[in-house]
Amino acid sequence: MSSLALSVILSLVSAVAYAAGAILQEHVATTTPSRPYAPLHQARWWAAVALNGVGAVLHVVALAYGPLSLVQPLGALTIVFALPMAALFVRRRAGTAAWRGAIMATVGLAGLLALTGETDSRSLGEAERGVLAAATLGTVALVFLIAQSVHRPITRSVLLAGAAGIAFGIGSVFTKSVAVDWLWDSPLDQWPSLVAIAALAAGGLLLSQASYRGAGLAAPLATVTVVNPVVAAVVGITLFGEDFRYGVAGTVLALGCGVVAAGGLILLTIERLGHGAASGAGRLPAGSDRRAARPSDRHASRPEVGEGVDVRAVPGTRTDLEVEMRSRAVAGGS
Repeated sequence: MSSLALSVILSLVSAVAYAAGAILQEHVATTTPSRPYAPLHQARWWAAVALNGVGAVLHVVALAYGPLSLVQPLGALTIVFALPMAALFVRRRAGTAAWRGAIMATVGLAGLLALTGETDSRSLGEAERGVLAAATLGTVALVFLIAQSVHRPITRSVLLAGAAGIAFGIGSVFTKSVAVDWLWDSPLDQWPSLVAIAALAAGGLLLSQASYRGAGLAAPLATVTVVNPVVAAVVGITLFGEDFRYGVAGTVLALGCGVVAAGGLILLTIERLGHGAASGAGRLPAGSDRRAARPSDRHASRPEVGEGVDVRAVPGTRTDLEVEMRSRAVAGGS
């Protein structure tokens, strides 16, 4: 088997592992809503953590055998794999709009990553790493605080997923720097970056877990899948001197791919908002009196035979007349 074929297989298996982990995370989020961040008592959550770890290891190994321009776009297939896997294993089917949004996000991300050029490996200096870590912490904290002030579950979930994607993306940047500067003779020299990687990975995992609460699977997973490599690519272009292929034409195409990916995320968000509105239609608020839903209370004082008579609105344009006729029929039949 060639190195290229092995890289493709490892990338596909990595995407499946990430998708399975996301499905378990979403399932845990729906069954344990009181623990949105770290449901440590749930065995399924630890299985999701293990699957995410396996996906990360396979992704790194795939990068060792294949080019970045191939491995990164294949990683975007996570969302495409997750939807049919969720339908098959947990009977959670996605609608047409969700599929359309997921495919748009994946195609846009794959095109964006495929256009990203490769340069000689270099790392960030200590000062650059410190500034980047502080900026990341501030950005993630700001997005988290904004998410806590949002009342719509889907919007809050997308914001939390975006914060998780930022944490994962910057974690990849630190990982690259550590890999370039690693010396087996003095491994402790990299301990600040290793601590930063561990903190970003743990924070990203907790934020992604919370993002699945009340938002389904597709929208949060697509957000993390897109934001993670996009943030890493932006840092690579600004700090590592990377660039897009094919000059100006490649830059224009990359911007177009970014628009397509963003459109997919927007479509997924709108689809979830519509789903939430549909599921809440016709549902009375908690603590409300069901008698308030009746067309009129003026019939309550009329004598009726039997306490079990159910007087309620009947679909149609003559609801009030229909209710009055029923009341007379009951009274006349005694």
